[in-house]
This record gives sequence, structure tokens and C-alpha cells, in this order.
Amino acid sequence: MKSAVIVFPGSNCDRDAQTALTDITGSAPDMIWHKDGDLPENVDLVMVPGGFSYGDYLRCGAMAANSPIIAALKRHADRGGYVLGVCNGFQVLTETQLLPGALIRNSGLEFVCKPQGLQVENSNSPFTSAYAGKSEISIPIAHHDGNYVADEETLDRLEGEGRVAFRYAGNPNGSARDIAGVLSENGRVLGLMPHPERAIGGHEGGTDGRAMFESLMGAL
Repeated sequence: MKSAVIVFPGSNCDRDAQTALTDITGSAPDMIWHKDGDLPENVDLVMVPGGFSYGDYLRCGAMAANSPIIAALKRHADRGGYVLGVCNGFQVLTETQLLPGALIRNSGLEFVCKPQGLQVENSNSPFTSAYAGKSEISIPIAHHDGNYVADEETLDRLEGEGRVAFRYAGNPNGSARDIAGVLSENGRVLGLMPHPERAIGGHEGGTDGRAMFESLMGAL
């Protein structure tokens, strides 16, 4: 699997993503600076990492969504390439409208950082097939603006189309309908608040994130 990680000023989980992808795929991802105009040829997965792009100025992900690399990211998604946005990356994907909805402040207005139980809602996507047979997993969260919101019509559509990938167990931040991860219409773009790259094994985050990357490798 050929992969790339986009790096914005203020990204701080890009190296975690690099380590995870190298460990699991056996090949280091291309690290793409946000001002680059294009992505590498034949890239399969583009990961938009967590952190605080542009210091979360204006809204989380809003300025990053206007970076030069975003046009190439949209072209990649339009031609059926895989995109994984984690934490701040999820915020960027909603700001670019590659995914619906928005992420706002947690209901308690506090930064939440801990291992988090997730209910697996859809194990039939390219990102989740390796979770088949599992009802709950644990992946670390670390966010202040992880409260997923959308209008009722959008939420009903996501539910009806099976595009809710994961829900929070215990809902630590007040997210609408406990939503922790959302898929695009074709299932090839996933926005996720928890950090699967911090749960690939051999680290304190556990191993449940590894299956997400293995699912993608299986899909390819």
C-alpha cells in the first residue's frame, strides 16, 4: 500500500502516522508539506493527521482546508482514492466538505485524553472489515473539539446509509448520537476522532487501531 501523510503547520501527530504506516505496510509514507501542489503518483491512502493545524485559528481545520494541497486531496478522493482524517484531520475533512457535519467544542469544554471504548457500527467498509465479529474496541482519544454535529436530516441519512463507522461508548464529549467516525458515500473517506495510529501494538494505546490499516491493505 502506497501512502502519504499531509503535514500542516501545527500538525503534531504526523510522525505517529508515519511510524504506524511504516510499521504496518513495510514502506514509509511520503510526507507531503501542505504547500505542495500535488500528491505522489499512484498513492493509495492519504492520511490527514491530528494536531492543531494553524494553531486552530478561526475554527479547527478551517485554514488548513484552504491550503494548496487540498485541491490534490479532493482529486484523489474524487477518483476513488482512500483518505483517512484523524482528529484534526477529521475537522479538515468536514471543512473541505469531503465529509458532512462539523466538529465543535466538547460539551464540558475540556480537553479529553484517555483510552476510549468505541462501538463498531459498520464492519463492511474498506477501513473496518478487519473488525468483523467485534462489537467494541478501544482506541485513544485526545481532543478539545471532538463533538460531531450535523442537522437531523444529515444524521438520519448517515444512519440510514450505514455511514456511521464508530460510536463512542459513554460519549465523552457530547457528540450527536455518540458519533466518533463518519464515512463518505463511497466508503473510501473516513473521518475519525480517536487515534488508531496510537494503537498499533507495542505501545500503551493497545492494538485495536492496527486493524483499521490492515483493513485497508486487504481492500487493496
